[in-house]
Amino acid sequence: MDNKFHSGFVSLIGRPNVGKSTLMNLLIGEKISIISSKPQTTRNKIQTILTTDNMQVIFVDTPGIHKSTSKLGDYMVKSAETALNDMDIVLYLIEPYEKIKESDLSIIERLQKVHTPVFLVINKIDTIDKPELLKVMGNYSKKYNFAEIIPLSALKGKNHEILLEAIEKYLPEGPKYFPEDMITDQPEKQIVSEIIREKALYLLQDEIPHGIAVEITSMKQRKDKEIMDIEATIYCERDSHKGIIIGKQGSMLKKIGSNARRDIQRFLGTQINLQIWIKVKKDWRDSDFLLKNFGYDSKNI
Repeated sequence: MDNKFHSGFVSLIGRPNVGKSTLMNLLIGEKISIISSKPQTTRNKIQTILTTDNMQVIFVDTPGIHKSTSKLGDYMVKSAETALNDMDIVLYLIEPYEKIKESDLSIIERLQKVHTPVFLVINKIDTIDKPELLKVMGNYSKKYNFAEIIPLSALKGKNHEILLEAIEKYLPEGPKYFPEDMITDQPEKQIVSEIIREKALYLLQDEIPHGIAVEITSMKQRKDKEIMDIEATIYCERDSHKGIIIGKQGSMLKKIGSNARRDIQRFLGTQINLQIWIKVKKDWRDSDFLLKNFGYDSKNI
């Protein structure tokens, strides 16, 4: 590596649930993107910043590219597609399946129009052996001329140093766009709401799909006390969902709150008092007004 400073923007793309958020959190060393076993967990482009002695990388974690069935879905796909342009590097994350899925073929077709260097990042290599991995690499290489092919395991923290070395090699010389200690451009409220949504997604399992949104209505530091009062509202689409989220004698809501509290306190570095309410907003995912209100504004794409 040379002694010059490198900086630039790196986009993460791929099908839903291939591990983009897990990889982002690993590279940054902090939990910024929420993680769930459900697809379409990431709804916004999330910018995180990694600064080392030699480079500053601004990672853009996008919603997975998928077939849309609602205005929220349209927003998510548009957000992901715009990330293919105006980037210094595109990281295309896949799972190690020998047969290329139709949805991945669709992404590769979109990549044919991209002039930016594209890295094929094969995640979850801890789940297959080397001969199978070589077959995956061979099959994808026939479909696209990747600048780099890097196998890794985001969950196990394996080979991510190799990815960072390759990124530094391809990034142009440039300045520090953000202060060294800054790790995200997301407002604190946005991350706090995403932490609550993550806990709800995890605990509710398949009972409530993706028909929830979280709004932080108030975040105030108490005077003369190291404690922050946070008020949040979880919106769902049906009255029946409201009962499930609250649970028997409020048990589910208590679990969501206590699990979220731990992560929020670690993120903010202070004790918090968290109050969560539940409201029903029917069909909010198809309301332009409500989508904008919850932070999914197409003007920001």
